[in-house]
Amino acid sequence: MEQRSAMNSNLIKAMEVFVAVVETGQVTAAARLLGMTQSAASQHIAGLEKTYDVKLLDRGVRPVRPTQAGVLMHRHATQILTAVGTLSSDMRHQGPHPITRLRLGLQASIATTVSPGLVRLAKNDFGVQDMILHAGQSGDHEALIRTKQADIVVTSNPLYDLDGLERHPVFTESFLLVLPAGFRGSVRSLEEVVQQLPLVRFGDTTDVGRRISQHLRRLRVQPPRVIQADRSSMVTACVADGMGFTILTPTLLIDGLVERMPLNVRPLPGAAMSRTITVVARDQEFASMPAAIAKYVRSSLRGQIEGQMGQAGKEAVHIFEAIGE
Repeated sequence: MEQRSAMNSNLIKAMEVFVAVVETGQVTAAARLLGMTQSAASQHIAGLEKTYDVKLLDRGVRPVRPTQAGVLMHRHATQILTAVGTLSSDMRHQGPHPITRLRLGLQASIATTVSPGLVRLAKNDFGVQDMILHAGQSGDHEALIRTKQADIVVTSNPLYDLDGLERHPVFTESFLLVLPAGFRGSVRSLEEVVQQLPLVRFGDTTDVGRRISQHLRRLRVQPPRVIQADRSSMVTACVADGMGFTILTPTLLIDGLVERMPLNVRPLPGAAMSRTITVVARDQEFASMPAAIAKYVRSSLRGQIEGQMGQAGKEAVHIFEAIGE
């Protein structure tokens, strides 16, 4: 019986790895997401292929793609992982303290601000004993939810293409023009700004980076000089050092403002951009916890943004009251 249990456990883990590889298109990215080495992830995939005597991945292309057998395996594996996740959730809901462990995914830009309060909320109000926190980009959150590596995520990606989820909006925030503190040039249009300063932005592998690129293409603005980074603190540090300008939201600016980086924050000229921060959880599995998390995150971020940016921050996060308290 113990041998069968171990085999089943290894098979489930191999399926988790396989689904993560298909979702991310990279063994390295899947391994990082699941907290293991690339070698261990590859061994899981090889073991799965050996068990069923099939080739599951076409490794000759980038990103890697599932073979015909891999497509079939992905469909069955996602169904099995969903069933296992539901079983685990049902078991956690038994007894006087049903939710003993909570796995929470957070936007990297807000993780430092909200993590301590969310841990206290989960422990004091919901009896959670163990917390596992994941900080990352919004692109990571879909894989975390799909592979059951997170129960709840606070994200700018509402995951509308996934069924069986409940969503609680936190707030909508506007993108802003962020300049070096000493910049004195014209900011009447983005066309003028890009002729004077390089654009510092998130890379195209991130949701924010892609959105900024799309916005500039719609405006037919082509920055002649671009610096890319994958963390908001890196972007704001380059701007504060006078290397260029950027386009960010208040939550993406929090860390830089807390560190008192010299920045000149203004409304974005021309067409507006915005995004919504949302708490996403598996539907009806966590009672009132997702709504409570959304309420806490809303209050915490509002206090931090208004404290660091004053009226400019209050105007940029423009529908706190419309969403509700």
